Amino acid sequence: MSNPRNNGQLIGRLARDPKVFENKDGSKKVLFTIFADRNYTNTKNERPSDGIPVEAFVRAQTQGLGPYSNIHRGDLVAVGYALRMDRYTKNGAEVFELKVISEDITFLEPRLVTQARMNERVQAAEAQNQALQAQASASAPVAQPAAAMSAVQDEQLPFGPERPQSADAS
Repeated sequence: MSNPRNNGQLIGRLARDPKVFENKDGSKKVLFTIFADRNYTNTKNERPSDGIPVEAFVRAQTQGLGPYSNIHRGDLVAVGYALRMDRYTKNGAEVFELKVISEDITFLEPRLVTQARMNERVQAAEAQNQALQAQASASAPVAQPAAAMSAVQDEQLPFGPERPQSADAS
């Protein structure tokens, strides 16, 4: 961390899988949100949390996404970050945007726990896919014989089937 006064540690769980955007120079921008618990409990004895958007940059020389390829929704991580103020003009107005930039990431759960969570997600998605396929096959129309289909197609075509012209039609 380059500036010891402009950094911190953020601990929480990922809200969803990271989104990856590739830049023209081959580097990548990784966006993810971490839900970090607040330092107190409310009157209902609940601990509120805040969703904090985080950006990470992966150099073009790095194979894949580096450590960011191993994070998924629900993972408990610690992110070392630096704050950056972006300044730009939008619709004639000057905009200042404070960003949390990830400098490093640490996994706070064993790999077995994160893999088990990922397997549960995959099984749930497969079960949902099979249910949708069963529903689609149950509502599929019954196939008609080829002769009946050609007759229906001839009637439905606006230009009709090609027929030889008679001599008196010319």
